[in-house]
This record gives sequence, structure tokens and C-alpha cells, in this order.
Amino acid sequence: MEKQSSNWATQLIESLGSFLRRCICLILSAGCLPRHVAFIMDGNRRYAKKQGLLDGAGHRVGFLALMNMLKYCYELNVKYVTIYAFSIENFKRRPEEVESTMQLILEKIEALLEKESIVNQYGVRVHFIGNLELLSKPVRLAAERAMNATEHNSKAVLSICIAYTSTDEITHSVEETCKEKQDEFRDLDACGAGYGLVGLGGNATGSNEPLIDVADIEKHMYMAVAPDPDIIIRSSGETRLSNFLLWQSASSILYSPRALWPEIGFWHLVRAILDFQRNLAYLENKRKQS
Repeated sequence: MEKQSSNWATQLIESLGSFLRRCICLILSAGCLPRHVAFIMDGNRRYAKKQGLLDGAGHRVGFLALMNMLKYCYELNVKYVTIYAFSIENFKRRPEEVESTMQLILEKIEALLEKESIVNQYGVRVHFIGNLELLSKPVRLAAERAMNATEHNSKAVLSICIAYTSTDEITHSVEETCKEKQDEFRDLDACGAGYGLVGLGGNATGSNEPLIDVADIEKHMYMAVAPDPDIIIRSSGETRLSNFLLWQSASSILYSPRALWPEIGFWHLVRAILDFQRNLAYLENKRKQS
């Protein structure tokens, strides 16, 4: 009897919380909502130490916080969400810590494939972003399965940056652009040999059009699957981007709550959206000038 009463009370609290969130979402919808919110999930290890938990336990609690945050975003009709799951720099950590994190990532990728997972509940297409060749074969194959399984979902997009840094993304994009333009480069060399050097601002036909422009670079970015982020939220009070979306964040609002990632919640997202709405006119003007 006591257990039934406890379950009833829990369900009542969850229902009230869901109703309150819907009300808040309606109020926020009176203004412009962000299309794309990105998260730097900082503070999992500090949270574990603070709570006296075993190594790796902070990341598991952090995953629950992530699932809640994704749910809040999709309830607000935020179409694009991007998370910084694992940096290339993180491979330099202790081998046992990297192995433990990779095992957790593998476990959670497999969970995304389950019928009742959040990506299936909300019709989310999943992209894994980064240098996936750096991942172990089991993790890489699981990521490919998740992308293939969700490729027809169209209501929202979740980009998971894993084995990612912006410098690697930009380098990769420049390399791919040069490969695509290699025939034009050959023509440029031929013209340079026959008629003098052609400047970087011109092409082989003597036009002032550049051989490579911003659109060429952006087309080959890993993050070409999503528009630039409107908001970047980094937990734990840090204001560094840590090599995350450097190319795409020129006009983004950066919000840095002091809460460690496992402590982050719905009201932090509300605060970030209110900041975005307050600064919307400035951001739109900045984007027009870029």
C-alpha cells in the first residue's frame, strides 16, 4: 500500500512538472525560439568527485541529464541539437578512463536504437560528427548503425560530436575542398607557367572570382548537416569553447551556468533562451554584416 502511494505521488509530481513545462514553452513561443542549441557537457568528473562517486559514475549521471535536456529541447520544437561528447584531445587522458568512456558511449549508442528511445519518440535523425576513423571499430560500427537506423527521421536532428575538434574539422574541410578543386588548380598552374602568376584572388581564366570561397569550405564541414548554433551552453561556469564549433559560433549566444553538467536542468535552458530572445536583434544584425 505504501509503495502504491509513493508511485502515485511520483506520477502526480511528474504530471505537474510536465504541465508546468508546457505552460513555460507556450510563453517562450510568443518570442522567436532558437533553431539550434549546442551543449558542451562539462563537469561530469567534478560532479563524481563532489558526490564521492566512483570514476565514470559522473558520466552515467550526466547521460541522464542529457536525455532530459534533449526532451526539453524537443518539447520546445528546437529542431537542431548538437552535443560535444568526446574531443580528440580527450584521447590523451589515462587509457583506462578513455576505455571506460568509450564503453559507455557504445552502450548509449546501442540504447538509441531501442524502439522506446528518445530519438524514436521524437522522430530524431542522428549524425555522428568528427573524425570517426579515430574510434574503435565497435563504436564506429554502432555509430553507423544508429545513423542508418534514423536516416528517415525528419522532425529533429541530433549531432553528436565525437573524436571532434574544430581545428580538425576545418583542416578536413580545406583538404576536401582542394581535392574537389584540383583540376582548377592544374589549370591555374598551366596559366601561371605560360602567362605569369595568377593571384589567389583570381582563377585560371583571369576572373577575379576566388578559386576557393567560404561556401566551398562550409560545404565540406562535418557540421554542414545543421545551421550555425543560436545558443551554445557550457555547464560548470566555464566560458571557453574548447575547440568546439569555432567556425560556426561567430554569432552564437554563449551561456555558462555554474551548474555541473549532471546538475543542469530545464530552467537553465529557459534562461539561455531568454538571453537569446533579448539579444535577437543584435544577432540578426551581426549575421547580416558577416
